[in-house]
Amino acid sequence: MKKWNGWGLEDALPTPLAPEVVQILDTFFGGLQPYPDATFNQVLARVPSPKLDNYNLVTADAEDRLRHARGHSLPDWVALRSGRIDAFPDGVAYPSSDEEVRSLLSFASKVGARLIPYGGGTSVLGQINVIPGDQPVITVDLRGFNQLLDLDETSLLASYGAGITGPQIEASLNVRGYTMGHFPQSFEYSTLGGWIATRSVGTQSYRYGRIEDLFVGGHIETPIGQLDLPVFPASSAGPDLRELILGSEGRLGIITRATVRLSPLPQRESFHAVFFPTIERGFAAMRKIIQTRVPVSMVRLSDSLETENSLVFTGRKLLLSVADKGLFGIGSGRCLMIFGVTGDAKSTRLAYRQTSAISRAHGGFVVKHFIGNEWHKSRFKSPYLRNTLWDAGLALDTLETALPFSRAVAAFAAIKDGIRSAGRDIGEAILVFGHFSHVYIDGTNLYITYMYRRSKDPDETLENWRKMKTAASEVILKQGGTISHQHGVGTDHLPYLPAEKGVVGMQALSSMLKTFDPLGLLNPGKLIEN
Repeated sequence: MKKWNGWGLEDALPTPLAPEVVQILDTFFGGLQPYPDATFNQVLARVPSPKLDNYNLVTADAEDRLRHARGHSLPDWVALRSGRIDAFPDGVAYPSSDEEVRSLLSFASKVGARLIPYGGGTSVLGQINVIPGDQPVITVDLRGFNQLLDLDETSLLASYGAGITGPQIEASLNVRGYTMGHFPQSFEYSTLGGWIATRSVGTQSYRYGRIEDLFVGGHIETPIGQLDLPVFPASSAGPDLRELILGSEGRLGIITRATVRLSPLPQRESFHAVFFPTIERGFAAMRKIIQTRVPVSMVRLSDSLETENSLVFTGRKLLLSVADKGLFGIGSGRCLMIFGVTGDAKSTRLAYRQTSAISRAHGGFVVKHFIGNEWHKSRFKSPYLRNTLWDAGLALDTLETALPFSRAVAAFAAIKDGIRSAGRDIGEAILVFGHFSHVYIDGTNLYITYMYRRSKDPDETLENWRKMKTAASEVILKQGGTISHQHGVGTDHLPYLPAEKGVVGMQALSSMLKTFDPLGLLNPGKLIEN
């Protein structure tokens, strides 16, 4: 069973912090003070009686309702760890057929209930949270839709129930020689339907594509009827209705099935590291690699602080030794780039040689295998560290955007400066670092991580987060970046969406929601307010 107030399974061992890491953090933050969390039983006792009549598809069990109350945003963690959860679902449903989903929609319309589609519960922007109000709310957990339904090996297409998780998808494909190739950081627990509903991106999206490149059709149960999206290689028959579902965050309907594109398992795959003396030189190399169309499967460039943290926090003393002694002129401002080569023997050799040559031309030092493959093995472990840091007295959050190459470096610095400035305003040291990843021919994703001391008062911890999140979001808008490259909108980004979509765009979104859901049954308060 998953943790009710953190990342991973209940019996997962905590990620330890090496003594030198604890000392570094304690010195940087001026002392760390862990504070006790509310216990499961304490929070369970606060679950109120449901505002809902009995219904055979819905359980009002208090533990089920608590475990579906929140996701993994920083506000969610504050609420769960403190026990200050302002609203719970009044019931949880576990449908396993389209007919049961339709029955739930019918029941909700009759009793005035609201439905929240729920995949893996990994949302980081409030997408699955209950908005406080008088109407009963039912969380619709789609874990029962978790089967491979059809495999077309000739066309390289597979159809799945939308509640299937990343590991389940890959397990069903790898034994047959295929992969979907979609590996977001939440891969272990997130679901296909959740990926579609939030426009998810995987670490190797440069090779396999974003979810919108992989999702080719499916079935959605909407309040006004069933929407079937037929599978075509391509179509010019008017606007693509798939685009309505992608990023819709459960507002238009409940995704129950999806068909996705596959790739053959690669014959070879390896990951490599390059150290650059400055972020600017690494960025120039990364852009050159992409715009020369070198067939890498991914490129990720960390700033100097993230580079140092990735070596220190993971306790990789051997890597630190290599970085300190063997980089031949790469100084303390070193920045680490990870790149992957995926394919057959010939294409991977070519990609490695081309990437290495471009990197060296920009002052890079190539480390052939060890560091890159270590990164690949641990790429899904970062969320676990969040548990350990919280227990040490630190809150951690991430945010992301995307901009053209011409504006990305300046925006990267400005966003981090904005977060630090907000920290100075509240009298706190903020550890801020980040990387560029998910590259495109014209630009890149900017991914920022920041951590700060928790307060004894959970409300103060939350208010401090709000000030930093607001500062960063305002800088993103000022720099012309998207408010969300891969996490969606939810409630946390909702105030900033009009700046990106414009007046007419927001009117179009509102009209679309009213068309599919005239009674406002589905996931109210997410994406847009009404």
